[in-house]
Amino acid sequence: MFELPQFTELPEAPDESDSEGCIQCQMGSKLVLFITGKCHWQCDYCPLSETRRDIDWMFANERRCESFDEVIEEARAMRATGAGITGGDPMMARERTLKGISLLKDEFGPEFHIHMYTSIPFKEDWAIDLAKAGLDEIRFHFLDLDAESYMSTISACSKAGIMTGVEIPCEPDREEELLNLLEELRESEISFLNINELEITVGNHDNMELRGFNLSTEITAGAAGSSEIALMMRDRIHCAERGDPDPVDGTIREPYGFHLKFCTAVYKDSGQMRRRFLRRGEATISPHEILTNDGTLVFGAVEADEGSADDWMNEISRITGLPPRFMLWDRSTNRIEIPLSVAEAIAEEASAPVSMVEVLPTHERLEVTMVRLNSS
Repeated sequence: MFELPQFTELPEAPDESDSEGCIQCQMGSKLVLFITGKCHWQCDYCPLSETRRDIDWMFANERRCESFDEVIEEARAMRATGAGITGGDPMMARERTLKGISLLKDEFGPEFHIHMYTSIPFKEDWAIDLAKAGLDEIRFHFLDLDAESYMSTISACSKAGIMTGVEIPCEPDREEELLNLLEELRESEISFLNINELEITVGNHDNMELRGFNLSTEITAGAAGSSEIALMMRDRIHCAERGDPDPVDGTIREPYGFHLKFCTAVYKDSGQMRRRFLRRGEATISPHEILTNDGTLVFGAVEADEGSADDWMNEISRITGLPPRFMLWDRSTNRIEIPLSVAEAIAEEASAPVSMVEVLPTHERLEVTMVRLNSS
C-alpha cells in the first residue's frame, strides 16, 4: 500500500477481558450509528459539534441517513460486524432506537453485535424492551458521577441479559470523586468500566478553557492530567485483582469484580477510526485507487468536463495502454480519475490540469489533499 508517514505505533493493545463492543471497535468493524443529536443534559465536556448537537438527525458513520435502508447500506459498505448506537442520547429517540436494533438484527443476524450508550436512568421495564429488540450491551454515562441514580436500571439491564457497564470521561479536576466511584461500583451489577481520556474538541473548547484544561501534548486532543488519573484507576483495579499493594497508597484491596478499560484520545483517532476507514476502503476501493496505511484513497485526476471527458479517456488509453475500466469520470468534480502512476506519467505533456487527490473512504468521499502535478 502507498504509505504516508503520519502514524506512530499504537501504545495500547486489546485485552481479553474487554467487552465485545470494545473488541469490535478496536478492530474497526463497528458501524457508528448516531441515532439522534437530542440530549436531556448539557454536559460542558460534550465533544459534539454544532452540526450535530441537539439536532434530530441520524448518521451512519459520517453519512447522514434519512432511513434505516441507508443505515444498512452503510453497514454493508464497511462490512460491519456490529453497531454502536450513540448520540445525543439514544433513549431520547427510544422508538427509533428499538426499531434500529431490530432491523439491524433482522438484516445481519443474531451475531451482529449491538451496544448502546445512554445517560438516562430509564424505567426498569424498558430494559426488557431493549433486550427483546436484540441489544447485546449497554453503557451508562453517569451524570455528575451520580452512581446511585442508575443502580436499579443497571440491575434491570443485567437481569434482562444485556451486558452492562459504565463509560465516562476522566475529568482531571475530579480525581477524588473518580476514585470514590470505584468503591461505589463494587455494589453494582456492571461487568466493565470504560474510562475515556477527556478530549478537548471544537465543540467543547470554550468550556474546557473555563475549567482550566489544556491539551496534554500537541499531537493529541487529550486534556492534560486526564490520562494520569485514568491510569491510576486502572492500576488500582489491576492490583486489587492480583492481591498486590496499590502503587499510590500501598493498600491491598479486595477485587472489584469488574474490568476497567482505559481508552486514550490518540487510540480513538489513530486506532479505531483509522481501522474503520481501512475496512471501508478495502470494501469500496476502485481499480484506479490506492489504499494508504492511513485509511485514505489516493488516485490521479485529469480535469475534464462532460464534453471532453470521452476524448480525454480515449487519448489516455491510446498513449498509455490503460484499460477503460481503470478510468472513471466523476460528474460532480468534472475530472477523470486514473491511477496515480499514470497521472504522473502524462502530467508534463497534458494540456489540462493533472493532480494527485487523496480522499477519505466515506460515503461523501471527503477530499483531504490535492496536489497539482503540472502547471496547465
